[in-house]
Amino acid sequence: MIFRQFFEPVTSTYTYLLGCEYTRKAILIDTVASEVDFYIEQLEALDLNLVYTLETHVHADHITGAGDLRDRIGSKGVVHRDAGAMCADLLVTDGVELQVGDIEIKVLHTPGHTNGCTSYLVDDRVFTGDCLLINGCGRTDFQQGDSGVMYDSITQKLFTLPDDTLVYPGHDYKGMTVSTIKQEKALNARLGNNKSREEFIDIMNKLDLPYPKFIDEALPANQSCGQPDKDRGAIIQG
Repeated sequence: MIFRQFFEPVTSTYTYLLGCEYTRKAILIDTVASEVDFYIEQLEALDLNLVYTLETHVHADHITGAGDLRDRIGSKGVVHRDAGAMCADLLVTDGVELQVGDIEIKVLHTPGHTNGCTSYLVDDRVFTGDCLLINGCGRTDFQQGDSGVMYDSITQKLFTLPDDTLVYPGHDYKGMTVSTIKQEKALNARLGNNKSREEFIDIMNKLDLPYPKFIDEALPANQSCGQPDKDRGAIIQG
């Protein structure tokens, strides 16, 4: 499998490129609109055909490049059906499996940061978006956030994956690129070392975080897949 991790420094966003070495089909996870030209250059350099852009949720900190990529190179946008982005081509549910060449992608619904938060399990790695971060987790104080639901998503779904599963988050603000389920279960400051649900909720309630810098622009744009007046959608049940 071809794998690349890209970093957008303004919003500290990670985007992931996964490609099949045999069919040359590829996916991008959590694209950023300002980086679309770069993604296309990378796809061309690797001789890859982009099939899907996958969103881990409707982002509040950056505008997705999904709509632009769909218009320019024909890829299809994928989000969870509860994400509030009916413009997507595929609206997936928990347990759905997507096949791109020899790449198998399993959808894990992991709400808590938002209702539609989704993690994507691919072989020995999981792409967790803003649910589970390295030594942290996404905030739960806006956009349908719920600390109890997030605790359940992480402990009952992500933490039940094999310990050596690689964790690739949607963001990191300290230069970290990858973790493991074992490391997060043991060391995560907010819910590691068997912290209780009540302890986690108390920690989250005391964060007192500032209002998201780009939310007023990013949220409505992302509900239209990064482009206004787009409304396409089909549901894959699972």
